Amino acid sequence: MNILLVRLSAIGDVVMASPLPTAIKKNHPEAKVTWLCQPECKELLIHHPDVDQVITWRKNDWRALWKKGHLLQLNKEIRRLKNRLRAEDFDLALDLQGLLKSGYLAWLSGAEKRVSLGASEGSHLLVHQVISRDGGDQDLIGSEYRFFAEQLGYDTSIFEMTLGISSESFASAQSRAQNSFGAEFFVICPFTTRPQKHWFDDYWKTTAAQLLKQWNLPVVMLGGPADVDAAYEICRDTEIINLTGQTSLQEAAALISQSKGLIGVDTGLTHMGHAMKVPTLALFGSTCPYLKTGLKSSKVIYLNRQCAPCRRNPTCGGTFDCLREITPKRVMDEFALLYKPAS
Repeated sequence: MNILLVRLSAIGDVVMASPLPTAIKKNHPEAKVTWLCQPECKELLIHHPDVDQVITWRKNDWRALWKKGHLLQLNKEIRRLKNRLRAEDFDLALDLQGLLKSGYLAWLSGAEKRVSLGASEGSHLLVHQVISRDGGDQDLIGSEYRFFAEQLGYDTSIFEMTLGISSESFASAQSRAQNSFGAEFFVICPFTTRPQKHWFDDYWKTTAAQLLKQWNLPVVMLGGPADVDAAYEICRDTEIINLTGQTSLQEAAALISQSKGLIGVDTGLTHMGHAMKVPTLALFGSTCPYLKTGLKSSKVIYLNRQCAPCRRNPTCGGTFDCLREITPKRVMDEFALLYKPAS
């Protein structure tokens, strides 16, 4: 059986969908599993033990050609991807994103059967079957992917997020830590997509200082290239070790796996903490993708205000009380319950 998974982005969703290839191979050990994603997510998948190959969709290139009116070249790119996908002769395409773009790419694959998770934007017209996102335990991390797998008849008795880290990335992260700040450290992940999902700079400064004071371990901050300026503001006049924009996604995942604990907001790096089973405290404000992680080492703080989820239309005037009321003291108290240093 030849199976295509379509989950193009974002990093956090790819992490939460990562148990699916393993569930497939429990039922079909002989299956070849291919994952179609955007280039920025490829690093998370190329070393996944149950993903046989990764194909990338260069969304930004297609968009640029469209905006410039280079329609002939865009058509060539579409045909190139179509030929690449159809050469695989897929028996089944699973659209894990449920959007028009992901449904279109599943259709483009020519798979004999196409199934979508919660199809929207008209993508139901491009598939043979739609499975709701609303089944199962909605509070559990990755619940929609678990329910999707169950409805397809896959074994979900063990449904654990899996990040494949290359030995080179692991060794690189280990060497960086040992040479720069020591083998034992905490990680903070302050950066995400929208301001109403961000904790506050002063809170991060206070919490980082308290982590260092209470356990005498350095605090390492991770983020992407787009977060460099914001990282500078948080780190100014602190002892935070700022690696924002200085690691690959693989190296960031490796550092998280080697850390003694992680505190972060609703971002892919925070979800990696759960996947790596390190003590992880997630701070959710305007959005709450899950409340339970299924792990004793992880916890979510979420105040569940009436205005949530505000998504892109906050009604608080920018005060973001849903996060302001999650104080550094509460974060430290909750994190102390998760992090148990060896005696």
